Amino acid sequence: MLSIDQIKKFFRGYIGIGEPLARLTTFKVGGQADFYFEPADPGDLAVLVSLLNENQFPFVLMTTGSNILVSDHGYRGAVINLERGLGKIEFDGEFVKAGAGAKLAHFVDACVEENLHGAEMLAGIHGTLGGAVVSNERAYGGTISDHLVEVELIRRGEPTKLPKEAIIFGYRYSSLQDDIVVGASFKFPFGDKTEMKRVCRELILRRRESQPDDSTSAGWIFKNPVMNSAARLIENCGLNGLKIRDARVPEKHPNFIVNLGNASSGDILKIIRRIEDEVQTKFGVMLELDVRLLGFPERIDGRVEELASNEA
Repeated sequence: MLSIDQIKKFFRGYIGIGEPLARLTTFKVGGQADFYFEPADPGDLAVLVSLLNENQFPFVLMTTGSNILVSDHGYRGAVINLERGLGKIEFDGEFVKAGAGAKLAHFVDACVEENLHGAEMLAGIHGTLGGAVVSNERAYGGTISDHLVEVELIRRGEPTKLPKEAIIFGYRYSSLQDDIVVGASFKFPFGDKTEMKRVCRELILRRRESQPDDSTSAGWIFKNPVMNSAARLIENCGLNGLKIRDARVPEKHPNFIVNLGNASSGDILKIIRRIEDEVQTKFGVMLELDVRLLGFPERIDGRVEELASNEA
């Protein structure tokens, strides 16, 4: 059985026990994790992952908490946050090397300050660089992989590096789903700083005008189906404004769910299931989640549901 004393012999970062996850997510919901870790650096992360794997102890990565719904009953495993120890960004001419824990907002601003063009499309998107690479974050006609050179990762417990050519990228997808991204390198062309700052301001404003306040949501709930729009399908089902207790589908953009203050993860999950069922019934389309579900029990059919004790 894995013990804190055993971990402390090898791990140099922060260790939390029974850490409340609600404060770490933009939904502001979720119970406790058994263990919570913030590695001090990439080497510390590699040691921790090796130790957890050796003891067959379940773990997940969770950084800004902007794309995740955590069960009210918490997570029986370890949560690893990379922001503190893997957030460094380094420049060498047109080349940029960034840690997986670097916030996208910081990454964009730093690239612009170095007169490097190509990262502006990510302006206004929450999350970290590692998560953006794994999901091949896209916006306004571009993807984060467009300028990617190489990815540093832990694969099957071993640190390794992969050139872009060895990775499969698709719509909000990469073949890195089962890996732990440690960092990534990019090559951007030089550009005009004034123009890039203007583009960043414009994109941030556009997001604010078209999307609800993302401080209590998790971003897009569903991926867009091929040649279709999840928001349009949801709207055509008349689900704008759908509300269950303090969880609500906003009128402004129905592919979001917001927590009005006291929603539970169960409330949010009920709305997700209602949307899935109605869209499938009316249009024959099974929407694919763009948020991760953590700590929920899985049913035989592969779907997850909140525990019955969360019902009222």
